[in-house]
Amino acid sequence: MADQDNEDKSSASNKAKNHNKYRRDKPWDNDQIDHWNWDEHKWDPEKDKLPGGHLLEESSFATLFPKYRETYLRQIWPVVTRALDGVKIACELNLVEGSMTVRTTNRTSDPFVILKARDLLKLLARSIPVAQALKILQDEWHCDIVKVGGLVRNKERFVKRRQRLVGPEGSTLKALEILTGCYILVQGNTVSIMGSSFQGIKQARRVVVDCMNNIHPVYNIKKLMIQKELAKDPKLQNEDWSRFLPQFKKKNVPRKKPQQKKKEKKAYTPFPPAQTPRKIDIQLETGEYFATQQAQEQKKLATRKAAAKETSQRKRLAREEEESKVFKSTKSEERKQKKRKKTDVQVDQLKQKLEKAGGPNSSQARASKVSDFIE
Repeated sequence: MADQDNEDKSSASNKAKNHNKYRRDKPWDNDQIDHWNWDEHKWDPEKDKLPGGHLLEESSFATLFPKYRETYLRQIWPVVTRALDGVKIACELNLVEGSMTVRTTNRTSDPFVILKARDLLKLLARSIPVAQALKILQDEWHCDIVKVGGLVRNKERFVKRRQRLVGPEGSTLKALEILTGCYILVQGNTVSIMGSSFQGIKQARRVVVDCMNNIHPVYNIKKLMIQKELAKDPKLQNEDWSRFLPQFKKKNVPRKKPQQKKKEKKAYTPFPPAQTPRKIDIQLETGEYFATQQAQEQKKLATRKAAAKETSQRKRLAREEEESKVFKSTKSEERKQKKRKKTDVQVDQLKQKLEKAGGPNSSQARASKVSDFIE
């Protein structure tokens, strides 16, 4: 009997499990439906109407913002109020608490727009410009805020990896934006992503998280470039692309260890090293221990005076050197000026000397006539 029971159990276990036993057909869902198409799910205020014409309960969301965003938010708040009033949402900016609030009103007809308004506040708090942030109110745009602050424990390592994501002059971030079709902003401990496709936002998030987990974004950018080219070929749309994608292996690069100084081996002695003397032992040897308190103070005072004398002597020598340098420089300048005075030719004095000597330009030479020289 026991053998028969064991055989029944083994036969039952060998039977293939039917995982689709409790699954039912979904006639409203088939392969022809594109689940990524957002046009079918748009809210039309004329066709889609709420029962009663308005929402039964008021919904509200509040978001805190940092202190450095206060002046900017105060400037652009009229623009935000006007945009939210267009979708029939009320908003409030509280500068005392440092918070922004949005709430539904009796005129609100779209129940999902309050979530869009909440995302708008989050994006404004994370330093996204108002012109870009207001796009989130459109049905085609979506956002994701990745909190990267807690992914890396070491602060220096976190700053390096965040800078790696941005790249030199923002080149890495720009390449990522082009490939994913998203707007990406790195600010503090968060990375804000805005895009018109869920797939692009998902790809950008994966790159950001991998970068914080010490995988360079260049590797993911290479994969995205290959995937973008493969998507253009209609034959490869339903095939596995893993054979085309590069497989990067982790390499543990050996780091250069600092050169340690070789210690000279001392001669082996079975005896332990001599014990270092205590402060009291040193005082006992010098006889200071038995001296009176007055003698100890006198000794301390003498050492201070000696130290002060040394410092004053050092300063006096330095002062004398500086003075001698200044004296030498002034002496050399005086000599140069004397040489210049000697070399300078005084024209007026030279003219007077020539006139006295009776040269060709003298008054006597000018007064002479031709008849003086002819007989």
